[in-house]
Amino acid sequence: MGKKRTKKIGPTRGLEARYGSTVRKRYISVVSGLKKSHKCPQCGSPSVRRQSVGVWHCRKCGAVFSGGAYTPGTKLGEIAKRTARGLTPETVTVKEEGE
Repeated sequence: MGKKRTKKIGPTRGLEARYGSTVRKRYISVVSGLKKSHKCPQCGSPSVRRQSVGVWHCRKCGAVFSGGAYTPGTKLGEIAKRTARGLTPETVTVKEEGE
């Protein structure tokens, strides 16, 4: 008799031995990131859940905001926030006067 193997559980339990290991690993990272609790940008509570693709909802304060498909924030959004923080009204007026 052969050795008993452990039963696969987790996000890929329905995929079984199909699609290859790389695709299954990528699927695990996406689904586990989707299901974990995320921090609300308004109240700071870790109670944000996804309503639909790109729409996120805080169950504590009721805030609804847009984000990425699988995470509330995207890399492009972080870059935009950083850029917006760097541009204050004083720096914009100084640049216009200098030109």
